[in-house]
Amino acid sequence: MRSTLFCFIAPLALTASLGAWPAAAAPGDNAGEEAALKKRADAFTAAFDKGDAKAVAAFWTEDGDYVDETGKQMKGRAEIEKAFTEFFAENKGVKVQIHTESLRFVTPDVAVEDGVTSVAEPDGAPPSRARYTVVHVKKDGQWMLSSVRDSPYAAPSNYEHLKDLEWVIGDWADEGDNGRVARISFEWSESQNFILGTFTASFKNIELSAGSQRIGWDPTKKEIRSWTFDEDGAFGHGAWSKDGDRWVVKTELTLPDGKKVTATNIITRADADTVTWQSKDRTVDGKPSPDVKEVKMKRVK
Repeated sequence: MRSTLFCFIAPLALTASLGAWPAAAAPGDNAGEEAALKKRADAFTAAFDKGDAKAVAAFWTEDGDYVDETGKQMKGRAEIEKAFTEFFAENKGVKVQIHTESLRFVTPDVAVEDGVTSVAEPDGAPPSRARYTVVHVKKDGQWMLSSVRDSPYAAPSNYEHLKDLEWVIGDWADEGDNGRVARISFEWSESQNFILGTFTASFKNIELSAGSQRIGWDPTKKEIRSWTFDEDGAFGHGAWSKDGDRWVVKTELTLPDGKKVTATNIITRADADTVTWQSKDRTVDGKPSPDVKEVKMKRVK
């Protein structure tokens, strides 16, 4: 029963859980209605915490409905109350947390809410999550639940923003004639929110440097960014932009001694198994520094 009731809890509990509603489409225009929804949220949460199925069901319109993840529909307060009665009997002491992703007013009397609900057992077990969409309607001056739909929860992914870099996944190496070897490997994080890299540089089997890199999407700046950490204590970040078959990465690095290094790194995909890398426009503490000679790396089969 628990898995089909996550979104029953979602619509009106969010203010008590998170303390604020998201901004409406036209900020300020719906402030009074948002306050009314908050008041309803507080009342709903109180009813839920008491395990009062009848009071909880009363937040729906008389003909309100709910469709769970499996497509099962419960129509009307009587069915919803019955479902809550069974739910509270089987899940005593559960608590809810809500993350609302959007709240928009379609008309003065209709609002649509989307988000994620998380239901936790009192024994501390990991919470169960679901996505939901709720239609609120205002009847006789009171906001009610008209329709609730939920769907399986999936962790957010920034794959769409990073997919142009998918070709880097795998192992790459540059073996110089003088015994110098540079290696770097990339893989997706489990959620595909990041590309994870590790790198080493060695000379005649003696390791000279090693570190890691994380490439991800920055939603505030609307760009791909990277964060690099060297085992010697250096760390830095970069902003990526695509220019045809090459990527331009504006980087800033802090060395172990505190000096600041800036550079523009050019990464060019020559073919499916070959990439070149060059560092230009370099500065150390604001003073010009020589460019780094272009390096060619091959995919390790």
